[in-house]
Amino acid sequence: MFKKKGEKIGDYVFTFICALFILACFLPLVNVLARSLSSPEAIIRNKVTLWPRGLNFDAYRSVLSDSKYTWSLAWTAILTVICTIVSMVMTTMCAYPLTYVKLKGRRIINVFIIFTMYFSAGAIPNYLLYKDLNLINKPLVLIIPACLSVFNMIIMRSFLDNIPESIRESAEIDGAGPTRILLSIYIPLSIPVIATLSLFYAVGRWNGFSDALMFMNNRQYYPIQLLLYNIINSISRIDSSKEGFVTPGVSETLKSATVIFALLPILMIYPWLQRYFISGVTIGAVKG
Repeated sequence: MFKKKGEKIGDYVFTFICALFILACFLPLVNVLARSLSSPEAIIRNKVTLWPRGLNFDAYRSVLSDSKYTWSLAWTAILTVICTIVSMVMTTMCAYPLTYVKLKGRRIINVFIIFTMYFSAGAIPNYLLYKDLNLINKPLVLIIPACLSVFNMIIMRSFLDNIPESIRESAEIDGAGPTRILLSIYIPLSIPVIATLSLFYAVGRWNGFSDALMFMNNRQYYPIQLLLYNIINSISRIDSSKEGFVTPGVSETLKSATVIFALLPILMIYPWLQRYFISGVTIGAVKG
């Protein structure tokens, strides 16, 4: 089928707009990468744009040889894996029972769950609650409060609702209980949405720093993003001289290298889950 002239022009305009958005996201990353590989003198003279000047890897050597960076990265990776697993278990356990139409109180439970999307207590009540629960400055404060996203749970529930009811009824006739049906039927059929939501949770935890900033004073458990936040802003909690800020050029190079250092793990994981991304979101978000 041949497209009309107006449709072709619309496609070109849409492609051009998408290309602009891609460049707007990609060029800053290229600039940061170029700055991390450039000499301090070139950065001070403002000669670095999209290509390194005075190529050197001193900033990366400094990052990789400093235990505070490597430990923070390792701790963030451990934290991300734990949070992703816990979050997916909680999301599945919350979404699966709500697919049963005969579940008593199903509508009320849905209302209470959705209510939390629009109203929250705020930072101060949360802090007081975590303090009473003895979670402040404990690693669990970075895991438990964010272990369930209502938005992700709704996507999971919608995906499970799309699975034909006849499959579950057939399993029940064969004597399978709810747990067996979940583990043997629903989870294998939900690999796309599980992969997609796992990526959502992993990226959210990897990039998260506000909860650690508010509830964590123990520097040993700082996620990499909070350490990066402190480096870039040079806030008083951490002495900037301890981060290698010797000269302006060196500090800028080190900042850029730390950004790339924190960004690479997620960039390496995303291609493995990309094939599930679109199908997981679209199938789970629209009930057919």
